[in-house]
Amino acid sequence: MSDVNSKEKILKSAIKLFAQKGYDAVSIREICKDAGCNICMISYYWGGKQELYNGIIENLLEAQMHFASSFIDFNKKPEDLSREEKIKLLELILDKCVDFFYANITNDLILILLREQQKNNITSPKLLKYLRKLLACILGKKETDREVILKTVFILSQINSPKILPAFSLSLLGQEDFTQEDIKIIKENVKLYVQTLIKEAENA
Repeated sequence: MSDVNSKEKILKSAIKLFAQKGYDAVSIREICKDAGCNICMISYYWGGKQELYNGIIENLLEAQMHFASSFIDFNKKPEDLSREEKIKLLELILDKCVDFFYANITNDLILILLREQQKNNITSPKLLKYLRKLLACILGKKETDREVILKTVFILSQINSPKILPAFSLSLLGQEDFTQEDIKIIKENVKLYVQTLIKEAENA
């Protein structure tokens, strides 16, 4: 088995076991046994269990940023854009976020991320900060405004709630995973929700 394959197997087993049992209940030995790898490989690649766990979160955030950087110029301030440009950019970001979330975030990763959110251990990603700032500009409010913060959360919940609640959504759909048609419907609903928020702000 090559070193690359060993690393991938360890990551896969670690994500599965951390999701099933939580960080404290999983040992390095258990991860390596599940992966079929020598225990020294964790020390070689990460140094220890905590570093491995942190690496899982960091890898995900880095992948998200790499993806976001392909269609967002983070050096361009939202306030410098026209209103039409802001709205188009917001819709683009959310459309792409749906693609990323349903292509990269497994059910096991969701469980790990939810635990970390409950412990308040995850720093707000750069993409989320940019999204909130963009929404604040569109609504004509400050980033720290309660309405902006909560509406950002509500928008994101439109994206992730079907996958966070698979026992409800997928069981009713009678399938094991989301199809492209499902993702299209999710995108349409997110766009409709955002358009409604913008209209409410304009009429306020």
